[in-house]
Order: sequence, then structure tokens, then C-alpha cells
Amino acid sequence: MTEEGKQAVAKARAILENYKGKKLRIMEVCGTHTHAIFKAGLRQLMPENVELISGPGCPVCVTPADFIDEAVWLATEKNAVITTFGDLVRVPGSEMSLAGARSEGADIVPVYTPIDAVEYAKTHPDREVVFLSVGFETTTPSACLAVQRAEKAGLKNFSILTANKTMDEAYRALKDSVDAYIYPGHVCAIVGTRLTEELTGEGISGVVAGFTPSELVTAAATLVELCSKSDEPFFRNCYPRVVTRDGSTAAKKLVEKYMEPADAVWRGLGIIPKSGMVLRDEYAAFDARKKFSVPSFKAKNPPGCRCGEILQGKCKPTDCPLFGKTCTPEHPVGACMVSQEGTCAAYYQYGGVV
Repeated sequence: MTEEGKQAVAKARAILENYKGKKLRIMEVCGTHTHAIFKAGLRQLMPENVELISGPGCPVCVTPADFIDEAVWLATEKNAVITTFGDLVRVPGSEMSLAGARSEGADIVPVYTPIDAVEYAKTHPDREVVFLSVGFETTTPSACLAVQRAEKAGLKNFSILTANKTMDEAYRALKDSVDAYIYPGHVCAIVGTRLTEELTGEGISGVVAGFTPSELVTAAATLVELCSKSDEPFFRNCYPRVVTRDGSTAAKKLVEKYMEPADAVWRGLGIIPKSGMVLRDEYAAFDARKKFSVPSFKAKNPPGCRCGEILQGKCKPTDCPLFGKTCTPEHPVGACMVSQEGTCAAYYQYGGVV
């Protein structure tokens, strides 16, 4: 770290240590931030009257159980090869997880990127291949790119099952529960800061943060300092080396071409209007729900699991009666423990076991 960087961090720490203002609730809405905050020891630096809570920023965690039911149905009833990111394999559905379906003979293939799923479809032309498209603004462009690749290659055996979401409506849905947000830097790198700037007009405050310890402590100090100076809503970009006002024009155009907003179910938050992204009608051939006429499922969450409340910042993982007992990373009950970015997994890994 440069001398200038060290001075900036020292100043930020001093701001946090000397804060004596009103009680604040600050929410980081990114699973990567949650783990980075633990690693950086930022929670220990926060003043006593500042509560740092984790929000619904883990895409696996907010994906409802009925999405898993849909995927299991495609694998077992339609004999489709399910390609997916690894975290989703162990997320419980109503009856079983994808891991359970695999143990009964279903083809569940973990992939690193949606393009890997397209390549799998190319090399297995006799099988229907479905990619589970889960994620926020950071991963949605890659799912659209996969559809573009499949379209250009003339693939008839590739489709995606969407659970893509956008963060803006989640910010609005939770605004009365927090005083300010730490916005995810990678999401803002795609969408830009225009939206978060506009949210100040709706009374929503926040700062964009990077992921290094120095970037996180600087962003937290900036947020606390701005909260202490005025009750007026504010926005600051504390990640200017990556995040611009306009974001990635190419990525946004790609998504706009292939997808459109739709109502979406968030685990713990219910239906948030226009917070999901689905394929446009002209690409229905690549929409697994339409292609296979997937039935509607109504899943129930595991008894005793408080993932929904944790995702809303209403309680901490250690408040859940299952945490660290029947629910561990080796034997997860809820999605927040399954996902590597989940809040429960972070609390367990970094010393929150009770």
C-alpha cells in the first residue's frame, strides 16, 4: 500500500473510532462484501452505535426453493442435463436438492460459466441441456451471451431456466429497515451509478465500495461521516477506479436485447415487482419454462430455518436455532449456509458458531 493509501486508511479508522452520533443500521447487500468485511475485520472497527447487517445480495440465497423444484423436475421428468454453478447443487427444494436428484440418476453437471453449458450442448447433441441462470446484474450478461452463442450455432438442445434478478427494487423494498447501503462495486461496474444517484431522490442513501480492506474501511468511514453531518439522503462513489456513471454500455445493451423485467420471488422478501429478468418472447426457444411447459411449484422453506429474516436484516445467523447445530456448511439446511457467499456461511467460517 502506498503512503497516501496508508494515510487514507488511518483517517478512515479515526472517523469510525471517534463516531459518537446517532445509532445507524448499515446494510451491505453483496455476499462477496459480507465475506470481505469479515476477512478485513471491519465489524470489529465499527462504533458501538453502528450496526453492520447483511442483506439479500447472494443470488443463491435469494433464489426460492421452487426454482430448485423446477430444475429437479426438468432433470427427472424431462431427462434434461442440468448445468449449473456448484453452489446450487446442494440448495434444498421441496422434496430434494439437485444433489439428491443426481444420487437417483439425474444428470447434474457443474460448470464455471454459461458458455461452458453451451459447449456441453454442442458436444451432446442428443441431450437437452438446461443452464440454471441465477444471479444479479454481474452474471446476467453472461447468460445472455450464452443464448447469443447458442442462437448463432443453431443449437436446438440448449435452454436456460432463469432466476436472474436486479438489485434496484430490493434497495427500495428494504429502505425502511436501514439507514444506508454499502452498494456492491461489481454490480455498479455494470449498471453505473445513475440509478444509485437517483435513489437519493427517494430518500435512499449509500456508498459504492470496492472489496479490499482499505476500500471497505474507507467506504464505511465515508458513509458514517456523511450520516453524521446531515439527515439528507446522499450517494458517494468510493470505487471510482472501477465504477463509472454509465457502467458497461455493451453489457447493458446485450441484456436489453435478450431479456426484459418481470416480477420475481425473492427468498425471504416475497414477490418484488419488476425485479427479475426473463428472456423476451422472441427467444422463447431458449426459455426452458416455455420450451418444456414447466409446471408451477409452491415450495415451503425448511422448518425452523430463518434465512428469510436474515436476508432482510431482521436477525443475525446466530439468532437462528439451527445455526451451527443442525445447519452447518457440511450439512446445510438453508440457502444462506449452502452458498459460499451466504451470510450464515460467513458467520460460521469467521467465528460466529455458537
